Amino acid sequence: MEIEVKTYMTVNGRNISSRQLEVLSAINRLGSKTAAAKELGISPPVVQRYMAQMEDVAETRLMASTPNGTELTEMGLRLLEIADMMECRCTDTREFTISCSPVTEELVMQAVSNTKVKASIIVSDDYTNIRSLKQGMSDMIILDDPQLLSEVDDYEWLDVGYMDMIHVDNGPSYIRYRYGAQRIAYEQLELMGVKYSIDAETYLLSDLMDSNKSFFVDEYLLQRKGLKIKSATDKRLLRHSITAVYRREVKEITRVLRYLQSKHMI
Repeated sequence: MEIEVKTYMTVNGRNISSRQLEVLSAINRLGSKTAAAKELGISPPVVQRYMAQMEDVAETRLMASTPNGTELTEMGLRLLEIADMMECRCTDTREFTISCSPVTEELVMQAVSNTKVKASIIVSDDYTNIRSLKQGMSDMIILDDPQLLSEVDDYEWLDVGYMDMIHVDNGPSYIRYRYGAQRIAYEQLELMGVKYSIDAETYLLSDLMDSNKSFFVDEYLLQRKGLKIKSATDKRLLRHSITAVYRREVKEITRVLRYLQSKHMI
């Protein structure tokens, strides 16, 4: 007997179909509506129509054009995050799953590709990824913020490297990025006696760059985007560990851990 559970998403009392979410996911991965259309075997106008329908349901923009291509907005990313979590909940025989943030997403993708581990990758913030591990939807998570290890003390963990953060100082008004070891960065401001206020928060790197506010962001993420920015604070003071947390060390986890450690991050 084959049993399959399927769900649909409801936003503002209206449904978003799985096919529409496939379009959203493809645009996010490929950074292009045209490339998404080609991958899905549909025409660009159909992709545009799907997106218009979803934005009508959500009553907000789900994507935006940037110099680097098409990026999802905060709401677009949130819809994908929820869709990924629901898919894991409804799958009885899910793939080996790793959850991480955008900070380490490329690193995890490299690990999966180079070790030939068959895995699903879910991208979200540390708090959501911890819930995913505890609810059985992830086999391994990669934490940006080492201070959150107290939330997962029942699991095995291993520091796989270190990353430096960049401090952009445009005055006392800050925009907080949802990813990375932000608490460590702001604690450093307090240690230095700097007065500041967090006046905005974002999921998007482009929002940080366009905000004219001060912020902290991982140097590794900037390097992936081809950006080089001088830090207003010594990067060594903003260094933090990257930690893999997992249920038990099965063969897939062992291979991924070895790859991550071999990268010698800092």
